[in-house]
Amino acid sequence: MKTAWPRLGFCILLPTLLSCSNQKIETGQTLKKETTDLIRSLGLLNDREQIIQYYSNYEQSKAGSFFTNKRIAHYWLDDRDKSKNDTSYAFYPDIVTIDTTLTVPDTFAPYMTVTKKDSSQFRLYVEGSKSEISAFFAEAILTWKKSN
Repeated sequence: MKTAWPRLGFCILLPTLLSCSNQKIETGQTLKKETTDLIRSLGLLNDREQIIQYYSNYEQSKAGSFFTNKRIAHYWLDDRDKSKNDTSYAFYPDIVTIDTTLTVPDTFAPYMTVTKKDSSQFRLYVEGSKSEISAFFAEAILTWKKSN
């Protein structure tokens, strides 16, 4: 007698796998209000700033990378260990260089490394198709260069 278990298991597993890859690059207009409010509460967005592009490589309530008309920023919030929380940002005039890394091992996400005048650095991780990632990086760099 054949069992339906392999097919049933696949049907249960497939939606779970697909839901893990639902993150996409967003704009300030498509971002949930809750996420914008969180970013504002973290001190990473003021009233005169507009998010241009945003990406979360986890849950938006826990992690995000974005750039605005005034800065580039990243946040990571750890519910279990608040000492691991990180909110990093740089206003465009404070940025010395932005380097991009598109080719990474399969288990890593492409990233931009932002270096500030004080030599500190932070990274923004972005996933998607190569063209989407390249477009995100290019627009962030162009926005930075236009502001100087």
